[in-house]
Amino acid sequence: MPPASTPPWMPELCRLPRLAAMLGLAELVVVVLALAPDGSRHWTFGELLSASGFALWLALAVTASLCLLRQALSKLPQMLGAAAAIALAALIAVVCAGIVHALYAVLGDNFASGISFWRFTLGSAATTALITALALRYFYVSDRWAAQVQANARAQADALQARIRPHFLFNSMNLIASLLHRDPAVAERAVLDLSDLFRAALGAGEGDSTLRDECELAERYLSIESLRLGERLQVRWQRDEPLPWDLPLPRLVLQPLVENAVLHGISRLPEGGTIELQLVREGNELQIRVRNPAPDPQAPGLALARGAGHAQHNIGHRLAWRFGSTARMTAGWSEGYYACQVTVPIQ
Repeated sequence: MPPASTPPWMPELCRLPRLAAMLGLAELVVVVLALAPDGSRHWTFGELLSASGFALWLALAVTASLCLLRQALSKLPQMLGAAAAIALAALIAVVCAGIVHALYAVLGDNFASGISFWRFTLGSAATTALITALALRYFYVSDRWAAQVQANARAQADALQARIRPHFLFNSMNLIASLLHRDPAVAERAVLDLSDLFRAALGAGEGDSTLRDECELAERYLSIESLRLGERLQVRWQRDEPLPWDLPLPRLVLQPLVENAVLHGISRLPEGGTIELQLVREGNELQIRVRNPAPDPQAPGLALARGAGHAQHNIGHRLAWRFGSTARMTAGWSEGYYACQVTVPIQ
């Protein structure tokens, strides 16, 4: 496998918000210069418009140049690359200021006679270099901070996902142990099914799953649990097509909810019950609903185990990391049934 390429250290200036920030800084410099106390003269409205046009033109030229040369500058060491970027901005300022000064001189404007060529060009270059250095430093720190936040969020999501896998593994081993005492032949078949289940749930831990994979994983788990519970466990699927079967999802989103429905609902009722799973597309959202009969959580000795809440908390955190605030998860008990709904955007 080839080594992963190192992302460019040079800040990305090709995005519209950053272009707007550079243009805003240029206009701010013009306003500051216009308002600065100067006993010799005052700016007219026409001069303010001319200075604004020049500053915006210069900022656009510098930003576009640094955007196009980002990859090349990022190949240099950071200090050398930053110095080259600032020197390039100063050079562009000298060229632009020289063109503007020469144009005013040809037109016979008082501006050209009021300020010398070198004072105007070098002053523009120094101001541009300073603003460019400050902007690059700010964007660099901002990018590093955003990358650190992203890495921390990813590490937290990976840790949460890793914590749910031993929980799934231990419960599955308990299932095999219970089948061994009752029916060794069925236990052998369950071991083979569990090998496929573990391969899907634990083997390929990197990357996202899909809605189709999550449903297949839940179906495998339910088929194994039906060996233990027999007729006490009934399953009803409702798939309202069309559904985004290839929608990326974090791994182990649906199976833990189904596992909770079995362990904290069906298995606690002597008569068992039916687990209802519904997949619905509502506009640009996918809704996954799991509903099952369950004892009253407030009844003595029948309260839901803490593992159920842990699994839901885990899934909620991973969905929030993957989809942000657009993902929602609700759960609650009412009139003998426990229902959980996951809502994610269809991207």
